[in-house]
Amino acid sequence: MSILATRAILAAAQMELRLFDLDFQLIHDAVLMIIAVFALFLIASHLLFNPVRNMMQNRQNRIRNELDSAAADMEDARALKEEYEARLKDIDKEAEAILSEARKKALASENKIVADAREEAARIIERAGVEAELEKSRAVDEVKREMVVLASLMAGKVVNAAIDTTVQDSLIEETLKEIGEGTWLS
Repeated sequence: MSILATRAILAAAQMELRLFDLDFQLIHDAVLMIIAVFALFLIASHLLFNPVRNMMQNRQNRIRNELDSAAADMEDARALKEEYEARLKDIDKEAEAILSEARKKALASENKIVADAREEAARIIERAGVEAELEKSRAVDEVKREMVVLASLMAGKVVNAAIDTTVQDSLIEETLKEIGEGTWLS
């Protein structure tokens, strides 16, 4: 057993030496493997990493542009907000000015309407006075016509009765006294 054991130990020792021993085949395989990995890295970099890098760069640019645009929009919004706040401060003044102007116009309109109404009332009163004068004049004319009719009736009665002139004069005097001298003379 000792020979057999010695052979086994030698065989095992030779195997151990070969496992840790660098031979030409192992170095060749290692170099080929490194070249293959490097070539694979270059191909993968060219086919995969560069498009991913480009996509990431484009995404960064797009995000940067969107952030810049958002910042510009925020600045515009701030400016608009300030402008609207300034307008809101001035709107009370504008509203008061508009109301004041409207009150002035309303007062002027009221004064004009009152003046027009007074003028119209004066014209109506004047027209009524003129119409009253015309009506009075018509009434006087009517009384005069009635007096003429009465006088002619009386004259007809006097003629029919054939009374003397003294009686006629007394009848005319009586009639004039009844009608009134002021009416006949006006």
